[in-house]
Amino acid sequence: MKIAKDSVVLFHYALVDRKNKVLDGSRGGEPLPYLHGHSNIVPGLEKAMEGREEGESFKVTLMPSEAYGERDEDLVEIINRDAFDGLPELKVGMHCQVEDDNGELKLVTIVEFNDEEVAVDGNHPYAGKALTFDVEIVEVREASDDELAQGRVSF
Repeated sequence: MKIAKDSVVLFHYALVDRKNKVLDGSRGGEPLPYLHGHSNIVPGLEKAMEGREEGESFKVTLMPSEAYGERDEDLVEIINRDAFDGLPELKVGMHCQVEDDNGELKLVTIVEFNDEEVAVDGNHPYAGKALTFDVEIVEVREASDDELAQGRVSF
């Protein structure tokens, strides 16, 4: 079966940067499942998966616009240290959730802090990077009615 809209795909991957450093991956664990055509993975990878079959392996290099987007320096902001009183210990590189001006939670990374302020970055950690995905397609099947209704793979 070829990968097409509404297919469930299970795949292994290694995500590497331009220096060939492995940033993330699934090998050695369970393959990653997703529902094709429903924006459940980065757009460039989903496009590269289209029409492929179980057992295929390939590599694709994606520019930031096709992966996690360009860095947006407006997403780096300074927050009063008091907002982090509930956290026992802050560390640079630590991920946490903060509330934005609309009351919605967003994931940020702590990039710097002192006794009064904390600098956080709301960009995805891989934003602004060209990334290569080394992919092995493990399984392709039709999605169930429940998976289609939910827009994602059921377990």
